[in-house]
Amino acid sequence: MKTTDLIAEAISLPVEERGIVIDSLLKSLNPPKTDFDEKWALVAKRRLAELRAGKVKAVPGNKVFQKIWDRFSL
Repeated sequence: MKTTDLIAEAISLPVEERGIVIDSLLKSLNPPKTDFDEKWALVAKRRLAELRAGKVKAVPGNKVFQKIWDRFSL
């Protein structure tokens, strides 16, 4: 299989599956080396599950960044 064919097939995947492919490829270039990486991955998965279950509400990125700018601007 050509690289271009592989990329085209990957692009046709649903967003979440593309994320898994990307994550796997990045890990192959820079494998996690510490407990910290593993612990952070567990936290991220837990937070995603909470978001999907409706236990927490997402805040739009522009609101988060505006709040940061408001707090730290001189």
